Amino acid sequence: MKSRLFVVLSLVIVASMLLTSCATPTPQVIEKIVEKPVEKVVQQTVVVEKSVEKQVEKQVIVTATPAPTKAPSAGTLPRNETLYFNGQQWGSVVGWNPYSNNNNNAMAIAQQDSARVVMFETPYLYNMLDGKVYPLLADGPYAWDAGMTAITFKLKAAAKWSDGTAVTAEDVAYTWATAVKYKTPVGEANKDFVDTITAKDPQTVVVKAKLGADGKAVNPLLVQAYLSTNYVIQKAWTQKLEARAGDATKLMADKAEDVVYSGPYGKFFADDTKVVYVRNDKYWGQDASMWGKLPAPKYLAHTIFKDNAAGSVALAQGEVDVSQQFNSNVQVLWENYGLPVSTYLPKPPYGIGASLPTAFFNLKSPGLDQVAVRKAIAIAVDYPTIIANAMTNQSATFDQVPRSLMNPTAGEQALYDKAAVKDLQWAGNDIEGAKKLLDAAGIKDTNGDGWREYNGKKLSYVATCPNGWSDWQAAIEVVAAAGKKIGIDITTNYPEWSVYQTIVTKSDSPLPEKYDIFMMWSDGAGPTQPWGRIRKLLSSEFVGMASNWNGNWGQYKNADADKLIKAIPTETDAAKLKAAYTDLVKLYLTEVPSFTLMYRPQSFHAVNESVWTGFPHDGDGTKPPVPPLDLTDGWSIAGLYNLKLVKK
Repeated sequence: MKSRLFVVLSLVIVASMLLTSCATPTPQVIEKIVEKPVEKVVQQTVVVEKSVEKQVEKQVIVTATPAPTKAPSAGTLPRNETLYFNGQQWGSVVGWNPYSNNNNNAMAIAQQDSARVVMFETPYLYNMLDGKVYPLLADGPYAWDAGMTAITFKLKAAAKWSDGTAVTAEDVAYTWATAVKYKTPVGEANKDFVDTITAKDPQTVVVKAKLGADGKAVNPLLVQAYLSTNYVIQKAWTQKLEARAGDATKLMADKAEDVVYSGPYGKFFADDTKVVYVRNDKYWGQDASMWGKLPAPKYLAHTIFKDNAAGSVALAQGEVDVSQQFNSNVQVLWENYGLPVSTYLPKPPYGIGASLPTAFFNLKSPGLDQVAVRKAIAIAVDYPTIIANAMTNQSATFDQVPRSLMNPTAGEQALYDKAAVKDLQWAGNDIEGAKKLLDAAGIKDTNGDGWREYNGKKLSYVATCPNGWSDWQAAIEVVAAAGKKIGIDITTNYPEWSVYQTIVTKSDSPLPEKYDIFMMWSDGAGPTQPWGRIRKLLSSEFVGMASNWNGNWGQYKNADADKLIKAIPTETDAAKLKAAYTDLVKLYLTEVPSFTLMYRPQSFHAVNESVWTGFPHDGDGTKPPVPPLDLTDGWSIAGLYNLKLVKK
């Protein structure tokens, strides 16, 4: 029996490597210039070194023991005090500098829609499940002035830095001033929307918006989002950093080993095998004005696995408590072996779909400037196969959630008129419909070789995505197969990420050969969504950027789309907003400059309750609900306060 379990688990792991990429290690995501991380899979057989059968028999229940009398080393962390992660940190940590986007310190630094607040903190926390923000450093809700030109909020009197000094409005103001002065990623991303941030008094912050010619905020959505997506950094430490750095390049390259932070955890240990964060037992958040207690784990430890397969084995064996990586056919672990492993949703798609991995068309490739060709390819693709194979059903289908510009969350789905676009939506595998579309456009096979021509030239394209991102590769292969069924020759190409990312993000020149159809991501859930995602899929403002990490990588231009995108952030009438979003969905499904291939969770979130229990699950009764973002991002950090040790 034991050997059979080894074999089956090994086969599951190998299947995972063949069908999926490593889960996306979450970098510091900064609009306009942030670089996404490399995903790579090492394809090899994994030897299971610990008996899974033994785990099933014992259910791996751990009894709490007294805390150690002295601080442990990184290699002797007490299991009953340590929460282990995988899937966020790939490779060694580079630095601890919250001003930089080159730290490769995934669990500590990620300024994004649901900012990672393990070590550094934001004024507010975004909750993707209800679309609301909740105060963290801030004391109560923020308030716009009558003309919506400035936001005012207060800071909690209890908020303290790790050195024991108070978090003040001057810290907030100086963080912004530093970002602008040194052109940090945060400064460059927000300078067109945020004008000034000042301290009205020690506890009161005023954020003034950049105003347009009409005297109104250029983009109030992005001004609001700043408060929950960007850290507050200590002024005194920043001045120390400035003094030793001297210029912007050195300031952002500084590893900041001495950084002061306000969050519940700080650096304990880091090398090429793991990174460990230790709880600050004087953390201000135990004050009654915030959490009222400390988070349950003393240590947060992230083992640096060599690949997705090793991480999956560790999850099965209880060596990982929280898994932010794609675990192929994850349900096998509880359905077949009874392991105490679970996901946020008990049934497919197992997680909350929030982002839309997308195939973009190079609109300058011959024939792809024709809507009929683009739409024919899009409607012919076998999406059920992509979802079943590449995602092992960890995505909603397009029958369950018809395609639009919105993710599957209820809030976004309510923002457009479904009936108005129903005739434009497609679920895939419509081979006959694709053929009729091409025939009607006069795009036919005229020489009998089996391939259609446009303007006398054979329709021949290359579909591309990064090598090693094998869930994406599996999806691209399905796209290529669809082309052949409708008389369009589509082959595949898989360059290394180091090459791919430099080409796709260079939007000031035409895409080269072999980039006719190519995959990239979209925004997930966040305080500016779905507007932010739509902007990055359709706005022409990104065309011409030398370094474009935003979107619209196919360089689509449409004046009507630009007008609607510009109007939405200042529109307050719900009916008009819904009409605008509906018009954008109509335009997108009609023009098809790109097309979504699957829905993907904001973060993968699988947990093993051998040691810890109390993880967030759908319908668990927590108010507000804790999102499945691995207890590190936005309001998900609340989950650390709900954990308990498993008892006998």
